[in-house]
Amino acid sequence: MAELNERERTVLRYVVHDFIETAVPVGSRYISKRHEDELGLSAASIRNVLSDLEYLGYINHPHISAGRVPTDLGYRFYLDCLMEKEVPSEQEQQRIRENLRTAEEEEELFKQTSKILSRISQQLCVVTSPYLRRGIFDKLELVQINSTRLMVIISLKLGLVRTLMMEVASEIPREELEQITRFLNERLSGLTLDQIRETFADRVKDADEQSRGLIRLFIDSVDKLFAPGKAERLHIAGTDVIVEQPEFENPKNFRSIIELINNEEIIIHVLEKSTQPDGVTVTIGQENKDEKLKDYSVITGTYTVGTVQGTIGLIGPTRMHYARAIPLVDYVAKTISEMFSHSYKA
Repeated sequence: MAELNERERTVLRYVVHDFIETAVPVGSRYISKRHEDELGLSAASIRNVLSDLEYLGYINHPHISAGRVPTDLGYRFYLDCLMEKEVPSEQEQQRIRENLRTAEEEEELFKQTSKILSRISQQLCVVTSPYLRRGIFDKLELVQINSTRLMVIISLKLGLVRTLMMEVASEIPREELEQITRFLNERLSGLTLDQIRETFADRVKDADEQSRGLIRLFIDSVDKLFAPGKAERLHIAGTDVIVEQPEFENPKNFRSIIELINNEEIIIHVLEKSTQPDGVTVTIGQENKDEKLKDYSVITGTYTVGTVQGTIGLIGPTRMHYARAIPLVDYVAKTISEMFSHSYKA
């Protein structure tokens, strides 16, 4: 990005602010009148600055009108260099906490999160359940139910447990079960479920002769045993508010957002790829690799449940109120993490 002088930075800030607020291309006369006290520049001087900003790629003409709108590059410069974040008010923070506390179950909590965040931000909100396949293996237990059924109990760090049944050819002596349990716990300790599925056969290839029958059964069933249990679920809210945005008065844009909402696979993929372990990530327009998101911005934050994480995301037009939306996502993600942290300590 080209460096901007103080006058250019100030004018660009007003173009972004005013376009986010009005959804109308911003002209030099509008800026001059609305921000006369702060700028002290004539419409002609502002017009020259707008021409320079357009030449540098920070704004452009949507059509023949004299008004300009920010480009993806202009929004990026605004985010990185000009934006002042608007922290949620005490009233909003209390409203968020009270809404989340009404949830009695984990899935209800994520559903409530998507609803309250979409209402406050006026954007489409997406919340994923924790990505259990990234959970860290803690231990495995084997329990013989009857002569042909074996219960496998897989525990992840900090209390997450999976229980599955396996069919075996015959009853396995208790000593052999204990030996295989110790062997598997030693080989799998500290790995994620993804890592176990990818490397299991290599990690157990030197099992002793006595254990190989059951180990072979584990190898054949590894995708079932060490899968997340259920696919990451999406909780989407805000369809009603986002379609009220001026951008979706165009039937083509309206169809585009509806198709996106109905394609959960794309949304999960986008959230996974754009999310970082800590903090909030923003991808704007053409920064999104998926073609269906080239006209949108995606804001994502990460919450933590034990050793696994999930994602909170806002999806909306590039004309998004970033200064308000980014702190909102950050606050909600941290609030959920704290709630789970307290429940584990309890």
